Amino acid sequence: MSEPIAAIATGGQVSAIGIVRLSGEGVIDLAGRLFTPARGVALDRREDRKLVYGSLRRRDGSLLDLCLCTVSRGPDSYTGEDTVEFQCHGSPLLLRTVLEELFALGVRQAGPGEFTKRAFLNGRLGLSEAEAVADLIDAESDEALRNAAGQLSGAIHRRAEEIYTALTDISAHYHAVLDYPDEDIEDFLLRDYRSTVERALETLERLLRTFERGRLLNAGIPTAIVGRPNAGKSSLLNALLGYDRAIVTDVPGTTRDTIEERLHLGGLCLRLTDTAGIRETADAVERLGVERSRAALRQAELVIAVVDGSRDYTVEDAAILRAAEQADKGLVVLSKRDLNARVEGIDTPLPVIPVSSVTGEGLEELEQAIRALFPLPAVPAGEILTNARQRDAVARAAESLRAALDAMGDGHTPDIVLTEIEGAMSALGELTGRSVREDVTDRIFQRFCVGK
Repeated sequence: MSEPIAAIATGGQVSAIGIVRLSGEGVIDLAGRLFTPARGVALDRREDRKLVYGSLRRRDGSLLDLCLCTVSRGPDSYTGEDTVEFQCHGSPLLLRTVLEELFALGVRQAGPGEFTKRAFLNGRLGLSEAEAVADLIDAESDEALRNAAGQLSGAIHRRAEEIYTALTDISAHYHAVLDYPDEDIEDFLLRDYRSTVERALETLERLLRTFERGRLLNAGIPTAIVGRPNAGKSSLLNALLGYDRAIVTDVPGTTRDTIEERLHLGGLCLRLTDTAGIRETADAVERLGVERSRAALRQAELVIAVVDGSRDYTVEDAAILRAAEQADKGLVVLSKRDLNARVEGIDTPLPVIPVSSVTGEGLEELEQAIRALFPLPAVPAGEILTNARQRDAVARAAESLRAALDAMGDGHTPDIVLTEIEGAMSALGELTGRSVREDVTDRIFQRFCVGK
């Protein structure tokens, strides 16, 4: 077992309950030096995963709290080691004091993600499941939550292991024939395995196609609301958020800088940026705002172009729509629907949705239009790749299998094909954690919070 570590697992804010978590060699005995059960046997003789009520005291015997404690012995614990949790009242000062008492007994402060890292190193979690823990904590939409939960249950790991096992069978058969020529082993014929490699490649390519959606799941969709001054951009932002985030006046040019907020809309997370009105201006401050608006438009993956439906369509509106059409995804909001908004003159292939930020009319249609631009991939929950490391491993495995199929088609000898198949196995091992380097492992767990 590893050296004992401890951390506050419930954050630093005041709460009803605060948890201090310990893991490693000797933590049950160490916890027993501070915690005394109210009745019955001592902590080190308690059953696993049973809550015990008792008193938590400093080393000098003075009372810290009356709380609950639970013990989980390795290897059947989250980390695979002996673990203890104190469930105290949620005073940050109390929790810090408990930690200080533990540190004085020789326990070390846990680093970011160290509990989950130990779970991975001790075989309790695969690497994709461990990464899903962080995704689950960071999830900001229902779709992200569902995918993280699916990954945590091992969806990607199982899919990768199915392929790994099939490729292992091919490699084992080849090496058995090569190493034991005098044994009665069925001849190794590449054509017998072509369909297996093709199916494996199809699965990997299907996984790769999910990455773009997975990236947006985790990071959110960069969304720019653009338009002329006083077109209704800030009013739309406020209506979507449900509260007054941006200042709204009848004076054009009120918004001088970009305003950023996150919005959960129809299972998606939008990183909304309300921008300054785009126009030519001599005002130095407003000009800086317009430049930032143009930058936000270029960087956005979704552009919502707002056109004032109560006024005539202008050349400036047309220019903004042309820019929106260059974005990955775009749509047009015809604002001020309550003022009899018109659509005459608007010529664009983008969806046009009349909206009233005052009455809320059209907001549901806007949500449906955004959802239609970002459809869910037709894959089971948990089988969406969510980070570049996963994508890179799957892409290298797929590239090796394509090379193996090409070698088969070109009539190359089995050893050439097997080199590519084993390259795919190595890449899949990095996806699941079979063969990941230590520096990569450290980098993965650095994104976790302390106490997880």
